[in-house]
Amino acid sequence: MAFGFLMLASILRFMAKGWVYDMYIKPKLFFPYYGFEWVKPLGETGMYALFIALAVAALFIALGFLYRCSALLFFLGFTYVELIDKTNYLNHYYFISIASFLIIFLPANRYFSIDSLLNKKIAATYTPNYFILIIKFQVFIVYFFAGLAKINYDWLFNAQPLKMWLPAHSEMPLIGNLLSKEWIAYFFSWFGCVYDLLIPFFLFIPRFVKPAYFFVIVFHLATSLFFNIGMFPYIMICLTTIFFTENFHIKIIQSIKKIFKRSLNDNQITFLPKPSLLKPFIFIVTLHFVIQLILPFRYLMYPGNLYWTEQGYRFSWRVMLMEKAGTAFFYVHDRTSGGEIEVDNKKYLTYMQEKMMATQPDMMIDYAKFLKKEFIKQGLKDPIIRAQSYVTLNGSGSREFIDPQVDLSVQSNSFLKNKTWVKKY
Repeated sequence: MAFGFLMLASILRFMAKGWVYDMYIKPKLFFPYYGFEWVKPLGETGMYALFIALAVAALFIALGFLYRCSALLFFLGFTYVELIDKTNYLNHYYFISIASFLIIFLPANRYFSIDSLLNKKIAATYTPNYFILIIKFQVFIVYFFAGLAKINYDWLFNAQPLKMWLPAHSEMPLIGNLLSKEWIAYFFSWFGCVYDLLIPFFLFIPRFVKPAYFFVIVFHLATSLFFNIGMFPYIMICLTTIFFTENFHIKIIQSIKKIFKRSLNDNQITFLPKPSLLKPFIFIVTLHFVIQLILPFRYLMYPGNLYWTEQGYRFSWRVMLMEKAGTAFFYVHDRTSGGEIEVDNKKYLTYMQEKMMATQPDMMIDYAKFLKKEFIKQGLKDPIIRAQSYVTLNGSGSREFIDPQVDLSVQSNSFLKNKTWVKKY
């Protein structure tokens, strides 16, 4: 219920802020994920219709109405939207896709739902614990890997990027003066690391759930106060209640029942999945978690500083660990005449696309391939697309990011190939 209502609020907020137009209608090109180049936006009418459908699906998930179909629709629709353009990648969008995938398999509509009201044959009060454990383990993974990612020199011993971010809030009442102190940045850095590493373990211990949840609330409300990270803190606050005992959730449901003056049949009925469906379920869930445990370590395939090259950065729960900014100048070289022109990036890219592309090598390749096609249409024969990019990472001085002589339009985004043209940090 919490997930459904939060997703409904998130979708409505997304539409109200005009982000559907800004992110999926306005851009002239999109930056697809490797292997998903075939994913394209649906056009203005199609994108708005999709977001309305997502809002309806989220509401139905919360109410337990046509639950399985609604969960499947939400997962497919939300994931499709996220695959359109990696410019918009955020860890919590990735988490929403995962959570919406997992809830497809939960028997969450068998108690206190419209589905169980309409079809009393599916009603149940008890379910095997492994259905609950898969959500708990996914939350555990998010926290624990976020903590592991914080075990790095910049975060712990330079307090970066918090040393840059916190003083920006120095005008806040009461605590503003403290935020400009260097020791506060170090305190938050170390606290954040210890919190992420330990909190999932404490949440699994029944007698520590309540104090651990207090820290969950404090931590996420603080991040929401200091950083513009949307709905993610509230999603984690709500979904972490999965670690409370069933009595906690039953009390909430009883309170809601009193408001709507509804009574439910609370006879002890245990739901047991069909044996024929259990093996596929176990296989899918096991495969999912194997991928979840391996994916954050894929950066080990590539040499160099992960935060500089960003090879293996996405989908690894590295939440707000760097401040990276840069500028990229693209040049189109005509092989026939030998002439060269500088591209006006603003002619093709939105502000956010240009900002993200300037520091991410795979997006540079995508942009170079787009430019090559554009200038071939204008009459150039097999032009060379090269770029000069200057990037700063966690307050370090701006430095040259890539080899300016490389033709980016012939480079590959394959997972198996290291981008050797990215300069060493």
